[in-house]
Amino acid sequence: MSFTVTELHGDRAEQYRQLADQAEALVTGETDRIANAANISALIYHALTEVNWVGFYFFDGHELVVGPFQGKPACVRIALGKGVCGTAAATQQTQLVPDVHAFAGHIACDAETRSEIVVPLVLGGELVGVLDLDSPAPDRFDEADRHGLEAIAEVFLRTLGDR
Repeated sequence: MSFTVTELHGDRAEQYRQLADQAEALVTGETDRIANAANISALIYHALTEVNWVGFYFFDGHELVVGPFQGKPACVRIALGKGVCGTAAATQQTQLVPDVHAFAGHIACDAETRSEIVVPLVLGGELVGVLDLDSPAPDRFDEADRHGLEAIAEVFLRTLGDR
């Protein structure tokens, strides 16, 4: 399969629609979650500006375990309810954190990270994991990012079917 990342244009909502379309094209016909998570994290990492980490953590039934990502080495295991990722997993709600230093219990895997957004991955009411993005810029993520990344998370979840 040959895939070309195309440059995004338009307002941010339109750019996220284009990115979701690219993610859809990238994973169509593939059901392996590791392969799809790897490609989606690479796609997002190279498409968005001011991000220093993009990746997945998967829920193993007890805690979150790092999956495919782009960026510096990461924390391997995160307990539910701990840090931004663990909070997103426990609450099953997207966590948009403008200043990670002000987030109680933040887990600093990369000291350069200043802001973070974590989208929970939930299929059929069951936690699958989270999609995590970090930025060295304070207040990097907003509602446009939330909506866009939640749409991309849905693209990923559709590849899992009814597992």
